[in-house]
Amino acid sequence: MIFGAILAGGTGTRMDLENLPKQFLPLGEKPILIHTLEKFCLCTQLDAIYVGAHGDWVNHTQDLIENHGLSGYDIHVVAGGDSRNQTIINILEAIEADHGASDEHIVVTHDSVRPFVKLSIIEANIAAAKAHPACDTVIPATDTIVRSDETGEFISEIPTRDRMYQGQTPQSFKISLFKQIYSDMDEQTRSVLTDACKVFVEAGYPVHLVAGDVTNIKLTTIMDYKIAQAMIESRVIDQ
Repeated sequence: MIFGAILAGGTGTRMDLENLPKQFLPLGEKPILIHTLEKFCLCTQLDAIYVGAHGDWVNHTQDLIENHGLSGYDIHVVAGGDSRNQTIINILEAIEADHGASDEHIVVTHDSVRPFVKLSIIEANIAAAKAHPACDTVIPATDTIVRSDETGEFISEIPTRDRMYQGQTPQSFKISLFKQIYSDMDEQTRSVLTDACKVFVEAGYPVHLVAGDVTNIKLTTIMDYKIAQAMIESRVIDQ
């Protein structure tokens, strides 16, 4: 079976626009999270969708889903953890509680604040996750990447740009394999792994690259939010 997992466990906002986590801020006529969920609801390959929300916002998330006409879809809201990967683990455990464990189960994880993900990207993730242990959505880096080992004081390396990519989401993988790798890691290693695909990389598994899109932006700053509002108003988004 194939599942969507929307990561909406954050409580803070760098936008400082409202007293709300950024995934609940309005974008056009509905919250950012609802835009994201609607994209996943378009994917007929998904058997169910799980949303990992902070414990304080679980009821609010459930209310939004019902109030915006998505209660007819198989969407489950679960309490997230104290880190991104722990929220993923909580979602995976909820999936297995509902549907049983299987080596064939695949999950498509996605940031709740990337509302412009295209259906074609979700479908490409599913295809890649069927053929590989894991996959990551990326776009080629357009700016020169500078690495500094001196906490930003001096340049240590300027990597060749044509080998550099900017990571997006979705990130998709076999559920049982992720849980196995993650459980085998010690607590110190887990604490520095803030990215699901890095879990696979650190364990030596190949992670396939899926082509993302420049419109699949993550809404983190006020400028991102303004750009997103302009994209909604100009209707430049397609599927």
